[in-house]
Amino acid sequence: MATKAKRPKVDDGSEINPLQDFLQWCHRVGLVLSNKVCVSKEGTVAEYGMLAEDNIEEGEVLFTIPRSALLHQQTTEVSVVLNKESSSLESSSGWVPLLLALLYEYTSPRSHWKPYLSLWTDFKTLDHPMFWSKEERDGLLRGTGVPEAVDTDLANIQREYTDVVLPFIVNHPDLWNPDTHTLELYTQLVAFVMAYSFQEPQEEEDSEDDEEEEDEEEKAPNPPMMVPMADMLNHVSNHNANLVFTPGSLKMVCVRPIRKGEEVFNTYGQMANWQLLHMYGFTEPYRSNGNDTADIPVSNLYAVATQGVQSDAERQLAEEQREVLCRMMQEKGVFVFGKQGCLTDAELHTVLKVLSMSKEEFSEFKDNEGWEEDEDDEISLVFSNEGLPGLKASWKRLIHEAARLTARSYGDLEEEEGGVKSDQALMEDKAAFEGLSSRKQKALQVRCGQKSILHRLMQLTESQQ
Repeated sequence: MATKAKRPKVDDGSEINPLQDFLQWCHRVGLVLSNKVCVSKEGTVAEYGMLAEDNIEEGEVLFTIPRSALLHQQTTEVSVVLNKESSSLESSSGWVPLLLALLYEYTSPRSHWKPYLSLWTDFKTLDHPMFWSKEERDGLLRGTGVPEAVDTDLANIQREYTDVVLPFIVNHPDLWNPDTHTLELYTQLVAFVMAYSFQEPQEEEDSEDDEEEEDEEEKAPNPPMMVPMADMLNHVSNHNANLVFTPGSLKMVCVRPIRKGEEVFNTYGQMANWQLLHMYGFTEPYRSNGNDTADIPVSNLYAVATQGVQSDAERQLAEEQREVLCRMMQEKGVFVFGKQGCLTDAELHTVLKVLSMSKEEFSEFKDNEGWEEDEDDEISLVFSNEGLPGLKASWKRLIHEAARLTARSYGDLEEEEGGVKSDQALMEDKAAFEGLSSRKQKALQVRCGQKSILHRLMQLTESQQ
């Protein structure tokens, strides 16, 4: 639902409109906005958005942003000190220089970026799960993977602030102040960067030498940057505009016709609803998000595989298989399923193959240090929705029971409040759904999307008696 912006009063009784102030700033910095679009809080899916004021054809440029108008560690007023002491700002996130720039610019009354940053007063519109209580996260999002991701984020943010940011701030009291630039503000700015920043794609390397070098050491992604105007656009998976990077500017280009009155949507990438909620604080209606996914923990597959194991020899074989697979899987702790099948099919294929081996087969497998893998295309087909029903019965049973075990981990949204409605029933009852809080609605979108994929997977792997 669209909401009206709150406009602070000035002494002469007139009103300052933050959006108009921002648009005037855009004009001053050379940002060119097509007269076929407007920025508004009315008629958009959430907060600010962009609407078409005329029919727009594919290929038309909606706005052009000069690179000098982008906000990042090289354009901020404190760029000199950030560059000079960059070695002390290294962290696992790679975001510290931008975040220090934002800490400075957001709180400086003389900031060149004030008209832009003033659009987000105290970041009250950010509703990432990191701002929910732990009880809310663990209750509403149980089984989705979001609570675990947020716990990791919060621990990393606190560690990064304490170990890297705070010492740097204390060493530069003329630019930053620990009483103003607190962990709370830092956390809000992390969410702001998560939700609104952009990363420039890596340049394509043409030569074989470059490709070989890239294989040996994968390039780190470009650091994030804030892109005024581009971050006004809301996201849908079926978007109608796309941001194009050129040497001198960034352009938002229409990728399919947009009719007058329609909203202009960018895409943040192929994002499942749990990722959208975790990173951006919103969800799409679960049936319309073609990128939705559900994760089956590898541990659930192991649990199913060891059910009914009785003899010591069988138990020892299962344990050895698990140890080998843990080394092969490394950090990958889940199998990811999308609406069309398994997205981590090579890993699933490996695990199913090993878990189904006899003692002799497993011994030969270890002696040979693995096997020659099948063609990727073949594996993809085998673990697609079309191929799953044709799997051997033992593999289908493992997938089916692991999916069932995963589906049980969610519980139902109203369960703890004494309600009797399942998640799906709540979703289909319009009045009941609209009666839920915003956070419960978003949690329900995530849960229903994931559970529908798991239930479909169980249908496809059901044993035919």
